[in-house]
Amino acid sequence: MALFDRSQAQGTAPSGFEPAPPASALAYTPPSMRELRAQAVHRLQVGMFGLAGMLLLVSLANVIMDRAKYLDDTAVNVAAPEVSASETKANDPLVDMGVAPELPVSGNQPQTSISPAPPPTPAPSVKAPPP
Repeated sequence: MALFDRSQAQGTAPSGFEPAPPASALAYTPPSMRELRAQAVHRLQVGMFGLAGMLLLVSLANVIMDRAKYLDDTAVNVAAPEVSASETKANDPLVDMGVAPELPVSGNQPQTSISPAPPPTPAPSVKAPPP
């Protein structure tokens, strides 16, 4: 460490002028106001660029998702046949679920009316034998 040796520094100094002792590489010097301001501005810049970058990424993802939904809605599947509704809607939930087959309804056949069953006849009364 010849650069920071005091014996050499004193021999070369003119008389009447004492140079300040050189600062050690390990000595702490507090940052000046200018350096503190520069650090604060740098932190603000990094934060603002980070927020702007995240906003751009979220916006790009939103545009991609909207475009995908739009394409899914407008896509027509030509391979699958179109299902047409029957002329009369059946109110049978088993047919709606696909469990029971749908019976064809034709308009040419007369519809039969269903009447309620006659009331049951009472059982014949039989007298029990005396004991």
